[in-house]
Amino acid sequence: MSVRRRKLDQEDEGSPTSARRVKVYGPSRSHKRCLLYSAVVFVVSSIFGYLLLLLSTTHTTGTLDSIALTLGLHKSIYAVVIDAGSTGSRVLALSFHQSILDDSLKLDDELFIEQEPGLSAFAENPKMGAEKIAELVDRAKGFVPQKAWSNTPMVLRATAGLRLLPEGKANAILDEVRRLFASSPFHTTENSVAIMEGSDEGLFAWVNINFLSDRLFGKPSQMLAALDLGGGSTQITFPLIEETQRSKFPSDDVHPLKMFGQQIYIYTHSYLGLGLMAARKAILSMGNPEGSTDLASECINPINKNKKFKYGGKEYTVQGPANPEILKKKRKNPDEGFDETPIVRLKECTDLARSYLNSQNMTKPDGILDFEITAFSYFFDRATEVGLLTDIYAGGTVLFKDIKKATKESCMDPNVERPFMCVDLVFISTLLEDGYGFRPDTKIKLVKRVEGHEVSWSLGAAFHFLQNGL
Repeated sequence: MSVRRRKLDQEDEGSPTSARRVKVYGPSRSHKRCLLYSAVVFVVSSIFGYLLLLLSTTHTTGTLDSIALTLGLHKSIYAVVIDAGSTGSRVLALSFHQSILDDSLKLDDELFIEQEPGLSAFAENPKMGAEKIAELVDRAKGFVPQKAWSNTPMVLRATAGLRLLPEGKANAILDEVRRLFASSPFHTTENSVAIMEGSDEGLFAWVNINFLSDRLFGKPSQMLAALDLGGGSTQITFPLIEETQRSKFPSDDVHPLKMFGQQIYIYTHSYLGLGLMAARKAILSMGNPEGSTDLASECINPINKNKKFKYGGKEYTVQGPANPEILKKKRKNPDEGFDETPIVRLKECTDLARSYLNSQNMTKPDGILDFEITAFSYFFDRATEVGLLTDIYAGGTVLFKDIKKATKESCMDPNVERPFMCVDLVFISTLLEDGYGFRPDTKIKLVKRVEGHEVSWSLGAAFHFLQNGL
């Protein structure tokens, strides 16, 4: 052993062999492997961190959040929002949790229930209106765990239906609903029941669709424009990218919104009276005695007699003009003569819609065509009913010229099952073209639900009240 030890010592003291070994054993193989492993770990960690950051900017629950949920590290947060619209009332009860990544709210589940008619139909019987709302509150109680009731904010916001009622009648309905809310186990205050400003309706709906589409967290230029068509009013909302744009619009239509470390400016305008039902009533009433509920109109196919619809607590009976236009079409066998089909005079009907639109002092919103456009509510419903969309759950994208084509076809079709389709589509086409400046090739994404969640202003309102209180 001693001889071997001396030999090694001699080599270490400067022999040629020792010099060669110094070169060979510079960084050892194990050391190289450690460096390689460290580099791999660094790269993987960087990628994983980036993915976590990316996931944290979506509305869905990411992997880390899912693990935390499984371990019970999250506290569930609930909210109840009741949309008292002109044609019906809807309750949206929501379940969230707060992300451990960035404290943002993540949507877990929802309950959506709707009923007809709207609160405005109970102008002469406010107590009955409150009883209908009580049914929705009971459904929300079944969704929210009882132990969370007292901490769950509940609000009701009335829209165009109550805005159009005389102030005294609207307040009588709201007072009855306030009494109902005061006896509710949910968290409510004096501010829980109110008529919502049209601008809030537009902003909340815009937040909703951008949140569900994962566009709320990125660059304003990538955000969506939102078009909402209710029964009594319609809203248009989109971001203003350039500072110079703000001066082009009335200050009441421009709203600063601070989100996730950036402040953006949003244009929104609500047109009271340009909801689908309000416009239908106004267009069909043109040329008839003021206040009449028995109406004759160029926008109704002559084959339709005594067709009824309700709006604002009144029932209207409608028929086509006394001097119908008849479309003659040759039969396959010339000896058999012609098929005669009564049709709507499309130009005359469009003129009526354009006249009503002009009376509302609309201004074309400069800049909306720079964004991807989403439309919902009655925009979606009517497009689905005429076959423009085949998947009522996923929605779809159409061109404006598709809507124009469907409008023409509906007005030439004496469909007794859908007597108001022609006038409704004529109004929608005129609103989009004359009011908003849409071109034939303008793309419109029509949606009702996104990833199983209802598209409405209610989700945006829930965010607002959870963050700012009632």
